[in-house]
Amino acid sequence: MSEHTVNPTETGEGRAVEAAPAAAPAPAREDRLSIEEFARVDLRCAQVLEAERVPKSKKLIRMQIDLGAEKRQIVAGIGLKYTPESLVGRKIIVVANLQPARLMGVESNGMLLAAISGEDPILAGFHEDVPCGAKLR
Repeated sequence: MSEHTVNPTETGEGRAVEAAPAAAPAPAREDRLSIEEFARVDLRCAQVLEAERVPKSKKLIRMQIDLGAEKRQIVAGIGLKYTPESLVGRKIIVVANLQPARLMGVESNGMLLAAISGEDPILAGFHEDVPCGAKLR
C-alpha cells in the first residue's frame, strides 16, 4: 500500500480511503522571533500627505507621511498597482525604526507594510480611524 492509503480494515467499510496529506512542518525554531526581538520592530500608523512617482521608475513612489510626532519621507515599490493620487490621505502601517535606505537615489526613512498576492502588493491598513503615530502591537 502507498503511504497515503489507509488499510480497509481500519475504515470499517471494507474499502481503501485516501488519507489527508501530512501538514507542512512547522518552521524551525531558529526562524522564529522571540517576543523581545519582535518588540524592537516599531510599527506605526501613518497617513500619506503627498505622493509622487520616482522619475525613471515604473514601481517606486515617494511619499511624505505623517507619523504623528514627525513627518518623513518613504519610498515604496507599489507604483504598478497604486497611483500617487490614490495614496494621498490613506492610513498605512509603517516600520518606523528602519535605518534609512536609498532607492534610485531617493532616501527612504521607513517601510510600509503590504501583502503580496501574485505580483500585486496590497497595502495593510485599518477599517477604523486610527490616529497618526499610533503604535501597533
